[in-house]
Amino acid sequence: MPGNSHVVVVGAGIIGASLAWHLVRAGARVTIVEAGAAGGVATSNSFGWLNASWGNPEPYFRLRIRSMTEWRRLEREVPGLPVSWSGGLIWDLPPDKLADFAREHAAWGYGIRSVDRKEAARLEPQLADAPEFVLHVAEEGVAEPLATSRALMAAAVAAGAKLLEGRSVTSIRIGTHGVSGVETDAGPIEADMVAVAAGVETPSMLATAGVKLPLSTPPGMLVVSRPHRRLLDGLVMAPELHMRQTADGRLVAGGDFEGNVPSKNIAAAAATLFSAMQRMLRAGEELSLERHLLGHRPVPGDGFPAVGAASGVEGLYVAVMHSGMTLAPAVGRFLAEEMLGGRREPLLSPYGLERFAGVEASASTTV
Repeated sequence: MPGNSHVVVVGAGIIGASLAWHLVRAGARVTIVEAGAAGGVATSNSFGWLNASWGNPEPYFRLRIRSMTEWRRLEREVPGLPVSWSGGLIWDLPPDKLADFAREHAAWGYGIRSVDRKEAARLEPQLADAPEFVLHVAEEGVAEPLATSRALMAAAVAAGAKLLEGRSVTSIRIGTHGVSGVETDAGPIEADMVAVAAGVETPSMLATAGVKLPLSTPPGMLVVSRPHRRLLDGLVMAPELHMRQTADGRLVAGGDFEGNVPSKNIAAAAATLFSAMQRMLRAGEELSLERHLLGHRPVPGDGFPAVGAASGVEGLYVAVMHSGMTLAPAVGRFLAEEMLGGRREPLLSPYGLERFAGVEASASTTV
């Protein structure tokens, strides 16, 4: 498909913003359609951690570490993105598993090292208590989710993309030779290709084109403090919670990354999480809760990204995943290259939609 094709991107979160940026830079005519406002839903409720940590198989680690490099490239292309490379302390696994994790990732070339309690206290002096065995990863960082997504989308629009906010896509239009555009609540939009980056709404969107995608949507909670003097220099990944501090002084903590947020008394659960964060910091009693956020993560059926062409529908593409903040620049670049040039990036080879053939689609949202 030539570079001057008209592409509709459905969704204006971080994945949609990255894809729009890379498509328009490659010469495509791009229209982004977003039911709400730029920034999307899942992105707005993201912790913002840029990393290649956790118990990843090596192919997924390679994609994530490449995307961290792509973030550096994107920062050069779009100056002023609110991204920082502060590094972080990690001890959110039992000591034996933490040691195994460190050995594995170090062997893969990750900049990870073990530190003792004294060194952890030097790196984060406001921690109330750290265990004797901690990992430090200097190359990890944070992208402020909503601000980064909106800044990248603004750059795409400045480069020629068209953003339609407050417009819902009701179906994908199929013509004689494949995709012909989308139908919206304000009328049709013709296009040569459509890319669905709509987070938790992706399965229902694809279903209008007869495409099935299994997706779970586990909830996740964040609590945010009012601005405060600097208490943290980097990320802290402890068993109880993950936390960081924004450039404007707000402390942000995520409490349960397994999707076990209680369905009732969410405000009480937020207060409990905030109290846990206070206890982890020497001056934690000075903090006051500003708000809590409850979002849903789009997680394809096997837990890994779903990126690429939708089988059987010419011109229809998909990009949905958890860890969208980390993966956005790589996925946006690689999928744009695939759509406009027909080249499939080898790092994406395990993550095509064909692996879900014959798997029943689902979209569960449970709070």
